[in-house]
Amino acid sequence: MAAPMDKTIDNLTGRWILNKKLSDSSDPVLALQGIGFLTRKAINMASITLDFNQYTAPPTPPNTSTDVFTYIDITQNLSGKGDQESRCLDNTFREHSSGLFGIVKGKTTWVSLDEIDDEFLKRGWLVEGEGKLIKTHVESKDNGWVATQVWGFKMVDGERRYCRNLAITKGDKRVLVQFVYDFIH
Repeated sequence: MAAPMDKTIDNLTGRWILNKKLSDSSDPVLALQGIGFLTRKAINMASITLDFNQYTAPPTPPNTSTDVFTYIDITQNLSGKGDQESRCLDNTFREHSSGLFGIVKGKTTWVSLDEIDDEFLKRGWLVEGEGKLIKTHVESKDNGWVATQVWGFKMVDGERRYCRNLAITKGDKRVLVQFVYDFIH
């Protein structure tokens, strides 16, 4: 289902489901991240939903600013099994423990198209509102991969949809994928 017009990069709150027909396969990404064959197959068969809660609040450590920042709390569900993370858009590295990926450190921030250097990550975005997108950078502490994602909205299959462009590297290997999500509620 297309994203309603009130769902913007400033208001992702709600439930989104990965549209596997419109998205690239996650298998090459998961393989590069060191996820085993059977686990990858199970993930590729599972329904993947993202429950977003987007709000503003003061930052968490290590940022000691008194400013208010945007947060996005995400529960990612794989056919009923969930993984939670909270992203503060203050461009500050924080560690996170994931059941699937182990210990990672990541940072998230607002960007404009002009601030994105990678042509794949820059490709296809709708410029809406203030022209902002969300950029995340995550580094695995256990497996040596680095992932950069850009989040926003694109026209896909004739409809406005929430998308993520992902570039992941490990050593001299690089995988590029686009994920497309349908709005549920």
